[in-house]
Amino acid sequence: MIVAAQPEAAEAGARVLKRGGNAVDAAITAAFVQTVVDPQMCGIAGFGNAQIFMPGAGVHECIDFHGTTPAAATPDMWLGELQGETRDGFGFIVEGEINDVGYQSITTPGSLLAFWEAIRDFGSFEWADVVEPAIGFAEDGFAVRPHVAYWWNHGAALGRAHVERRLALTQTGRDIYLRADGTLKRLGDRITNPDLGRTLRRIAEGGADVFYRGEIADEIDADMQANGGLLCRADLEWYATVRGAPLHGTYRDTDVFTNRPPGGGVMLVEMLNILECFDLAALGHNTTEYIRTVCEAMKVATSDKDRFVGDPRFVDVPLDRLTSKAYAAEVAGRIATGERAHVERLDGPKEPKDTTHVGVVDAAGNCVTMTHSLGMPSGVISEGLGFMYNGCMGVFDPRPGRAGSIAPGKSRFSSLCPTIVMRDGTPRLVIGAPGGTQIAMGVLQATLNVFDFDMSMDRAVSVPRFSSTSDVIDISNRIPDYTVEPLRADGYEIIRAASSFGFAAIHGIRVDDGLLSGGADPGHDGVALLV
Repeated sequence: MIVAAQPEAAEAGARVLKRGGNAVDAAITAAFVQTVVDPQMCGIAGFGNAQIFMPGAGVHECIDFHGTTPAAATPDMWLGELQGETRDGFGFIVEGEINDVGYQSITTPGSLLAFWEAIRDFGSFEWADVVEPAIGFAEDGFAVRPHVAYWWNHGAALGRAHVERRLALTQTGRDIYLRADGTLKRLGDRITNPDLGRTLRRIAEGGADVFYRGEIADEIDADMQANGGLLCRADLEWYATVRGAPLHGTYRDTDVFTNRPPGGGVMLVEMLNILECFDLAALGHNTTEYIRTVCEAMKVATSDKDRFVGDPRFVDVPLDRLTSKAYAAEVAGRIATGERAHVERLDGPKEPKDTTHVGVVDAAGNCVTMTHSLGMPSGVISEGLGFMYNGCMGVFDPRPGRAGSIAPGKSRFSSLCPTIVMRDGTPRLVIGAPGGTQIAMGVLQATLNVFDFDMSMDRAVSVPRFSSTSDVIDISNRIPDYTVEPLRADGYEIIRAASSFGFAAIHGIRVDDGLLSGGADPGHDGVALLV
């Protein structure tokens, strides 16, 4: 089975499975297609994390490919221009939006190198065959899907550059994404990107080296130097993924495997540890007390993330404490007595959600769960290359001396947490999500839905969600107001989202005695395909 947020990507991966490819072949093929058909959610110049489980080969590994700060960056370079922080704590507002859009917003990308390493080390297909379907979509075109059109028109949040500005920042962007009259292309319009097709053909032939050390690296370097970018060829040559064992936690009678910092897996494990202390089934799904309890766990994990979690090569992350059962029991005790956590924030707006996900389970029991992204896309497309670069500098804290502060070679924190939950050594849930800072919150709720409420996978990803990444409780508009009225009366600020779905877009595969069932969040365009 494969589940992905784009039908084109899911089908491309399913075709690989039909041809005898393994889960890694299918996942990376789908990911390449995602970089073409969802080109602001992800790209070859993006970042992410992949968890690979291959029991027959004795493999259980995470490939972390977060973007790293270019060597030219300095800790205080935007301190004087700092204006605020996003309400959900996943980005900073700098005067002129230079950390958010344009050449200075770009970190050293990791996605392409991770794709290459995954196929080289764990795949069974030839590299060129994995890249080929994406080339087809770039050259032959694809239709603007509902979620792409929605994000183009509604993806900007207060204080952030509008998506249209990103799409129209370069001449290439205007040629690809705008109509002849200068307006954004609309639902059903065709998009072709021949420049990206040519770039992918070079990558198919030359592998990742052509991008990081070859002629594409030269072209990237020339464009960055001509336009005041921080990124340079030396940053590309220096870049390396971080590989190792997943972060391990437990929840009731299951083992939870997720990613390590600077990813969001530590938040997921911390929240599950806290909530294990409560009889959630007895509280009832999405009841008043359930929402309060889960939100307080979210607030504690968010505060801990803000204070302690960053790139472990630069920050001493107290991982043992944050994931300990004793600490969780202490927090749960405070929640049980009605104590409220406080999440400190600078004034500021809320971050949009722009990432994507793919999950695969093959016939041999191999599993891949991978989330990859551009952050908020920079809008920059180097002439002739066709792909948009990430805009990950916007999440770094312009204030020196903090866990998320800027430093050369440092990776930003991200909430992405591709996760595999096992029982007795056998995968039971393969899950992940796009959704900015809400990813860990969405994955948490879907995991609880499966293991505490025994929901089917499609129901687990589609029932209404809520979140609290500040002192505010945000709720889906499908949660009735009478449920949260007691919380409002008790002094909680409740903000109702205008959309029916949200707080990440969960995609998962549930495994029950070898039977696979999939769920693709109905708020996006994705599908689950059983092969």
